[in-house]
Amino acid sequence: MPIIVNLDVMLARRKMKLNDLAESVGITPQNLSVLKTGKAKAIRFSTLEAICQRLDCQPGDILEYQPAQPDEPDP
Repeated sequence: MPIIVNLDVMLARRKMKLNDLAESVGITPQNLSVLKTGKAKAIRFSTLEAICQRLDCQPGDILEYQPAQPDEPDP
């Protein structure tokens, strides 16, 4: 998938646990885990805003675009 989610990197930099972030942002740890593993199909801007506010970062610190390699099949 060309969109890489670096939420785990930001959590490590801030020395924060997933459950703590989920609680402070107001979403379930399960939904945040789906986002963290890159399995989410979408994210609300309000959720992204809350995550960025809590982690004191920019959306680009969490989301990264990497073009698919020519030999990789599309999902």
